[in-house]
Amino acid sequence: MQENETTKLSISTKYRVVTVEKMAAPEGMPGDNWHRYVIGQGSSSIEGKKPGTLKAVTLHAETVAEDLNSRTGKGGSTYAPRKRT
Repeated sequence: MQENETTKLSISTKYRVVTVEKMAAPEGMPGDNWHRYVIGQGSSSIEGKKPGTLKAVTLHAETVAEDLNSRTGKGGSTYAPRKRT
């Protein structure tokens, strides 16, 4: 595999923030400054809801994406079953 193919592969397999958008507060939750964010990787997506400014929630979502990428970079999900020896 050439270097640019490797780069494309690693970019497409990384989690990234797809969207952050303002939303109404979830039922039963206080406040009116809520945002919904989506983090995606290929066909997988993770949705979160958090109160705060657009900037703060975007930073939170980026941190979550970086954390997910650091976990998968070590050989897989922490939730995946392990081989028994």
